[in-house]
Amino acid sequence: MKRVIAASALAGWVGLAIQQYLILYSRWDAGASLLGGLISFFSFFTVLTNTLVVVVLSYALVSRDSAAKRFFLAPPVSSAIAASIIVVSLAYNLLLRHLWSPQGFQFIADELLHDVMPVLFVVYWWRCVPKGFLRLKHIGAWVIYPVVYFAYVLLRGHLLGQYQYPFIDVDTLGYPQVFVNAGGILVGFIVIALAVVGLDKILKPTRH
Repeated sequence: MKRVIAASALAGWVGLAIQQYLILYSRWDAGASLLGGLISFFSFFTVLTNTLVVVVLSYALVSRDSAAKRFFLAPPVSSAIAASIIVVSLAYNLLLRHLWSPQGFQFIADELLHDVMPVLFVVYWWRCVPKGFLRLKHIGAWVIYPVVYFAYVLLRGHLLGQYQYPFIDVDTLGYPQVFVNAGGILVGFIVIALAVVGLDKILKPTRH
């Protein structure tokens, strides 16, 4: 299983590296700020969540103990990230995939970050994350991540006039529709989180 985890972590890092290169190169080619490109890169929910995924997978390969490793490998944290990466895949495939047809390296990055990594991380969660630790109360903490992200992109969009995803573009859709869209995604996140907690109870508990 270590080899599978290592291959999964490598795939995630490669996907993130390609996406970062493409964003920075486009900024450089346009004569725009590279720092702005870096901020833009980390302003995508896909990038943030995939970064969390590869951090967990990488720590799973590290033998040395640390506070950071214990935090990221804790079942509630790894499970929250699993729910988030599933949302990334579903939101992209249901809401965004039909809007464009990426080619070349962009296609590779998109497939890795939206399809390959969610599957690999769900397999990791199923096989490697200890079960029997999750409670419904954990979902209350998990929703903080998407809610804070939504508040950030709204503020960023208001200040810069640039929204990371079309379904939260206030300038085009208006605030009422954007909040409806975000609420729908949040409900989807909660449903997925409930499924994760339910599976945690059904699967063979880990002794603790």
